[in-house]
Amino acid sequence: MAVISSCHPPNLQNPSICTRKEKLHHFPATTSYGFLRQKAAVNTHFPLCCLNNFNSSSSSTTQTAAEEALLAKNDLLDLIADEERGVKTQENPLKRMQIIKAIEALRVFGKNSTTTSSSTLSDTWRMLWTTEKEQLFIIKNAYLFGGTQAGDILQVIDVDAGVLNNVITFPPSGVFFVRSSIEIVSPQRVNFRFTSAVLRGENWEFPLPPFGRGWFESVYIDDDIRVVKDIRDDYLVVDRAPYKWKE
Repeated sequence: MAVISSCHPPNLQNPSICTRKEKLHHFPATTSYGFLRQKAAVNTHFPLCCLNNFNSSSSSTTQTAAEEALLAKNDLLDLIADEERGVKTQENPLKRMQIIKAIEALRVFGKNSTTTSSSTLSDTWRMLWTTEKEQLFIIKNAYLFGGTQAGDILQVIDVDAGVLNNVITFPPSGVFFVRSSIEIVSPQRVNFRFTSAVLRGENWEFPLPPFGRGWFESVYIDDDIRVVKDIRDDYLVVDRAPYKWKE
């Protein structure tokens, strides 16, 4: 049975809803959009993966680039903060357009950078916002999948092992788990192929056939967040979870 490791924050079973102030999103108390913004403000260095986009020996030029990236990042976090991970965005085409415009603005700072190295990409990533209809359907209809509400939605990536696990948790004990094999094909692009899927509860398990393949590009990545565009032109914004998910 898939479980959340012991280092997981203890309040997963009671996630709260965030506002654009200091309240929480649908995640544990250790993560909020306010927290991400404060952390970004402290990390004044520009992400190393993006420095090659600004060929200047002037430290002031690099500092300006870092400030611009931080502003673009905070703008995106502000726009998605009260969107219920994308559920509300589905009914608001104007807001969707604003968010995608903010993503494209941030994408400039990741252009030509390497976002697929093991040290950069391998991690437990937690979904903040997406346009993926399947995941949004599950969030809205969690009762159909063994829970009263969806908990954390994760991408667990191990580049060295060539594995990506998509995990949707349904507190207190449910999980929808999809395993994929991955192949790095460019500095930003990853090919994937689904290999297995299972829906599990506390005392039951329902295996599903593997389905589909495709690719995604991490168009921006830093110490806090990653922004993704995939083969279907869907977008995904994730942060680095403060715990490691283990099956």
